Amino acid sequence: MKKVLLYIFLILCLSSIFAICFGNQVYAATPKLVSKLENAFNNIESWILKLSTPAAAVAVGTGIFMKKFSFGDEERIRTGKKIIRSSLFSYAFILAIDLILSAIKSLI
Repeated sequence: MKKVLLYIFLILCLSSIFAICFGNQVYAATPKLVSKLENAFNNIESWILKLSTPAAAVAVGTGIFMKKFSFGDEERIRTGKKIIRSSLFSYAFILAIDLILSAIKSLI
């Protein structure tokens, strides 16, 4: 009888120690502020992706029209090429950041 009471007491002590030390993992609770911030960042990321595609298309179109209607002006041709190149690099950078963020989210 004493052994049974000793085992029960030992189990209760160990379980209370684990509950105190690892309480946040046991209950798996996420604070409301963290979930609100996470949702806000997800909304901001989706808006940036939605706005970057048309912005890149407008910039590339502007660069193409600048090249076509330059009428031989070398400075306008260079400016048009620079606009096209920089807008494509910027759009690729935004897509790469989205890819990196989704890879980090999958790891967490």
